[in-house]
Amino acid sequence: MEKKEAKVIDWAGLTQEMERLLRLKTSPVAYKRLEKIEELEKIPDVMRLNRMASFCQAPALARMGGMTVGVTRDNLGERCARISGLAATTEKEVSWEAKAFATTWFATEEEAKKQMAVYPLVPPGEALVVAPLGSGKFDPDVILIYGNPAQMMLLMNALQFKDYERFQFFFIGEGACADGLAQSYTTGKPALAIPCMGERAFGTVTEDELLLALPPKMMTKAVEGLKALRERHIGYPIMYLGPLCDPSVVLTQIYPEWYSH
Repeated sequence: MEKKEAKVIDWAGLTQEMERLLRLKTSPVAYKRLEKIEELEKIPDVMRLNRMASFCQAPALARMGGMTVGVTRDNLGERCARISGLAATTEKEVSWEAKAFATTWFATEEEAKKQMAVYPLVPPGEALVVAPLGSGKFDPDVILIYGNPAQMMLLMNALQFKDYERFQFFFIGEGACADGLAQSYTTGKPALAIPCMGERAFGTVTEDELLLALPPKMMTKAVEGLKALRERHIGYPIMYLGPLCDPSVVLTQIYPEWYSH
């Protein structure tokens, strides 16, 4: 029996279409977890961090600076490394994390440990890499898309255009990479996240931005859904009609059969 060739996905074309349809300010980001550090050498033009960093700084360099960034365990603190796929969880580190969060985000260490008991983690490898999705340098494990609430709404509407599913999202508190990246990686489903203080301070996520972590298999579906909605005059930017207009005038045109009753 002949082996089927792996389907080559046009990441550049899909990215261009999504950016056009949603008018995204920054490029979608490709994330990939690597079992071995040596795999970084197979990816062209990788910038290796030579300092300590937070995970959220890497996607910022990719989406704003167009860089391909390789990250290893030596670059990240314990918590970032555990969530993003570079370190295993140990009781010692959970204890230290709980002590730190008990003086900031939670009333007690016990409350902090409740968060740590439920947030998802990417299984640990030796390295990870992020790049602008449109560069097509590698097939991602997760796609990270940043945009304002209206753009995120339409993107999720596009995913629901066919094969409807009610989406469910989470908020663990500080540590949005768990709600977005890790949630999508571990479930294979879209994960909308409210970027945390760390991601806004270090990852330069603006006050009006949200994050949608998307399984790569859904990228084509998202773009096709956006196109289908656009054909029905539903798209970005959303036209404001205001609180003083008569909604029935517009809604009669959008839903003629419904309003004919």
